[in-house]
Amino acid sequence: MTVTTEERSLNSDETRVLPSVPAVETPAGGLAEIRANDVSAWFGNHKVLDRVSLTMDAGAVTALIGPSGCGKSTFLRILNRMHELIPSASLAGSVELDGQDIYDAARKLTDARRSIGMVFQKPNPFPAMSIRENVLAGLKLTGTRINKSDRDDLVESCLVKGGLWNEVKNRLDAPGGGLSGGQQQRLCIARSLAIKPRVLLMDEPCSALDPTSTRVIEETMLDLAREVTIVIVTHNMQQAARVSSKCAFFLAAQGTPGVVVEHGDTGAMFGNPQDSRTADYVNGRFG
Repeated sequence: MTVTTEERSLNSDETRVLPSVPAVETPAGGLAEIRANDVSAWFGNHKVLDRVSLTMDAGAVTALIGPSGCGKSTFLRILNRMHELIPSASLAGSVELDGQDIYDAARKLTDARRSIGMVFQKPNPFPAMSIRENVLAGLKLTGTRINKSDRDDLVESCLVKGGLWNEVKNRLDAPGGGLSGGQQQRLCIARSLAIKPRVLLMDEPCSALDPTSTRVIEETMLDLAREVTIVIVTHNMQQAARVSSKCAFFLAAQGTPGVVVEHGDTGAMFGNPQDSRTADYVNGRFG
């Protein structure tokens, strides 16, 4: 299926393993695979992505790497239907969650947002809300109902998964905006988890954080990958090597739209890349 806000014509072309972890209970829908099929994107008449096809494996951390301006963040926003909110934006192709197109006209926008959560580069807790209220905010935004008696358990569970519980359990009614930057980012992760997404998208979640906060969030990601599929955009090659099992290298050369040059196991991408451009990028020769 092709999704676009204006008529477009397309031609059809086109390690390191996560440490072993004990089995845990997976979400009701099971671990989710998310797949992009021939995705192209525009801002007005400016094409920013060209026929990107990529499978992001269920229960894995997939890192999207590449220099600034190659379309990584645009691609990430397409994966949960944020791109279409920009007035000049359009796209073509499809995004499938376990084989179901999230852009299908019969599917509601809230369905995609409930299944595919997002954590942004800059922490964005609601400053006037308490820590507890921040965690529960996503339920209201998606129209998700929960019994009052279950709310405390949900808050604790999400803060534990977000790696923040031990630091805030005695001040849940304090303002979320009063936390440190790293704590705010983990609060945003906890907020995203409250609606039980099957995929969690993270757009440079550590770029504004200190090394200690970065380490904690990376450990959180590795723990979460046991029960939610994670896709992360990062400019930090060391971070990509530490947290991801799969990797995709985006590049937009000399004003052309962004494409995926190479994708596969992170260990192979960093240790034995098949494309010389990938080798140059991961070894710091450009970007």
